[in-house]
Amino acid sequence: MKFKITRSNLFKSLSHLQGIVDKKNSLPILANISIEAKNNKLTLSSTDMDISIIEQISCNVLEDGSTTINSQMFYDIVRKVDDNSEIEIISNNGKLLTLRASGSRFSLACLPKEDYPIIDQENSGINIKLKSEILFKLIDKTKFAISNEETRYFLNGLYFNVNTEDDKNTVTLVGTDGHRLAKFSHQINDKLDKISGVIIPKKTIYELSKLLSENNDDIDISISSNKIIFYIGNITFISKLIDGSFPDYKRVIPKDNLNTLNINREKLLSAVDRVSTIANEKSPVIKFKLLENILNLNTINNESSSASEDININYNGDEIEIGFNAKYIMDIVNNLEDEEISINLKDNSSPITAREKSNSSLVYVLMPMRV
Repeated sequence: MKFKITRSNLFKSLSHLQGIVDKKNSLPILANISIEAKNNKLTLSSTDMDISIIEQISCNVLEDGSTTINSQMFYDIVRKVDDNSEIEIISNNGKLLTLRASGSRFSLACLPKEDYPIIDQENSGINIKLKSEILFKLIDKTKFAISNEETRYFLNGLYFNVNTEDDKNTVTLVGTDGHRLAKFSHQINDKLDKISGVIIPKKTIYELSKLLSENNDDIDISISSNKIIFYIGNITFISKLIDGSFPDYKRVIPKDNLNTLNINREKLLSAVDRVSTIANEKSPVIKFKLLENILNLNTINNESSSASEDININYNGDEIEIGFNAKYIMDIVNNLEDEEISINLKDNSSPITAREKSNSSLVYVLMPMRV
């Protein structure tokens, strides 16, 4: 194998593959990426056996061939090579790879391509097409609510479904960790097949978000019962799905929260940030006390330090005192964008909803904490 390629093209592709590589090294070969040069195309692949990424880039192939190379070492070398360099890579027997660039020369041990897991690219599911910026925004506004609790594995991802409402197709993503919930929907004019709902793993979501942030084109998605494939330009991104039942999120979203607080988003965010300086992991609760035209935020920690701040508001609902995890409140407010946001409450112990007028299909739900 022998090929020449610009450093910028190779480095960009390697940065896409790097997040997928198995860091636990359950199998030594999974610490490697696969390299195949043929017909002036370089095909790079990485997998952790749950997620796989395959990317094709153009290069000057002088001799066809393939091998696998340690991903971290290869990535670090290419990262440190001068930006405008041309890189020449040679592997005569698949056991040793030589890299030359700008006077530098590296010889790196390889493992044969034949030992690398075969990545199943079979496409036999339901196919849909979405604009990458739409899917990116749906993910971006909901991914923070994904659970990290491994015992509730069915919450370790985003729920993705497509259904028809009022003769319009709606794509919905939902994330929840049991304490908070984020739901974002988008109506699409194109006719789409109905998808009852699948759970896309958290690692997939975060790596997919990086790829989508660099793309402005339509992407094709293929979904089967246990696998989802995203075709993003010259990248094929494959992931297993979480095998489990996602909670009925529609039952979680309150419909009778009649006390409405309309408040300046930046003002609320900065006030919660100040008061939460006193809060800590052992006592993260901030109390919201709603009185007529006044919102009082206060907290006290285990060392008896305290903080309190009043915000003038337009509010004439019930008097309510309710506590929330400070970080969760800030996550929600940070993900809303309007100058003024709406928080809807029922009483001292029921979940609240947070919304913005410009985006009626985005809703956040937060469970209160005991105060």
